[in-house]
Amino acid sequence: MREVTLSSGETVEVECLSCAITNGWIEPEGGVVYETDYFHAHQDVAYPVRGLFIIASKRHIKSFDELTEKERIDYVNVLAKIRKTQRDTLGIEYVYYFYNEDTTHHFHTWMVPRYDWMYEFVRSIESVRPVLFHARNNMNHKENMEEVKDAIDLLKKELNK
Repeated sequence: MREVTLSSGETVEVECLSCAITNGWIEPEGGVVYETDYFHAHQDVAYPVRGLFIIASKRHIKSFDELTEKERIDYVNVLAKIRKTQRDTLGIEYVYYFYNEDTTHHFHTWMVPRYDWMYEFVRSIESVRPVLFHARNNMNHKENMEEVKDAIDLLKKELNK
């Protein structure tokens, strides 16, 4: 079991956070944003950044090369659909994409938007971790959480038309 700290400050113990979320054992803020037969998209549960979404496979696999052909096609389509909706609905101009295979969770991709306030942490990939910790430690207040929830609702509405 692994202890995970959520954006609210609450901690949960899970074997695999992605399995817990895709199976509905843990409800991410705002619930499911978008779902297909193979993937589940939701607001990141640990970092309260408006428009920071996780695309997780429903199958417990670790690596991109373990995806079936149908899953790979669906994965690219899900990423593209969410990205277009982030841009069109939330006005998000830039996004960092992260996927790593040595995670304690199963296959998932982070879609981390880039906002002006983040530039105080420098404009590079090295800034992402400090930005996320800053968000978790300083942005879980009511006003920001309302903005996060509003973004979730907007994306849900657009993605599920």
